[in-house]
Amino acid sequence: MQELTTGNNTIGEIVAADFRTAKIFENHGIDFCCGGKIALETICAEKGLDLVSLSRELEAVQSETTERSQNYSSWSLPFLADYIVNTHHAYLKENDGQIAAYARKIAGVHGAHHPEVIRIAAIFEKIATDMVGHLQEEEEVFFPALKRVDAARIAGNTPDDKDRETIRTSLLRLHREHEEIGDAIHEIRHLSKEYAIPGDVCNTFMLTYQKLKEFEDDLHKHVHLENNILFPKASQL
Repeated sequence: MQELTTGNNTIGEIVAADFRTAKIFENHGIDFCCGGKIALETICAEKGLDLVSLSRELEAVQSETTERSQNYSSWSLPFLADYIVNTHHAYLKENDGQIAAYARKIAGVHGAHHPEVIRIAAIFEKIATDMVGHLQEEEEVFFPALKRVDAARIAGNTPDDKDRETIRTSLLRLHREHEEIGDAIHEIRHLSKEYAIPGDVCNTFMLTYQKLKEFEDDLHKHVHLENNILFPKASQL
């Protein structure tokens, strides 16, 4: 695999080439999904990190043998779209309502002594609501159009203009919604002080923070697969 660790390469390009590098960026507090368009050299300067040292860490990961199952950038668009639906959309549909309910509960019980959880509950409630329309847009409009255009390309036929316009308008909307959801979950992380558990709370409080952290981890990979791999390929269609 080509190594993309020069200062001019963006975070998104590096992680798209090898998802194992995501862990390195996470360890250094670098956003590789919504913030994936920033150059490696730029983010190092912003965070006071040594570019050479970070590049060596990335190259060490890239030098290991890669399983094809982890090489998401090599997957076809239809396969990647189905993977996103079956893995990440399924996770959201199964967990969003439960996490929102937990957040409301701890806001009611612990809000007096920990007012941040009231704000966290409100933010996550909006995330869960917004996600319904976002997933529907992808599953019922964007992904089907994407698959039709890709099939036409493979068959050597001219894609339908309506499908191409659908892809263009959906990309603009989905990119914007990713930014909004990313900002919201970052605010939750900030309010929760990196999901730190206070010493005077119940098990439900601890579980809620654990589930919020799990949600964020899944969201990072989900948005990365779309922003840094699927969306760029779709825009080329």
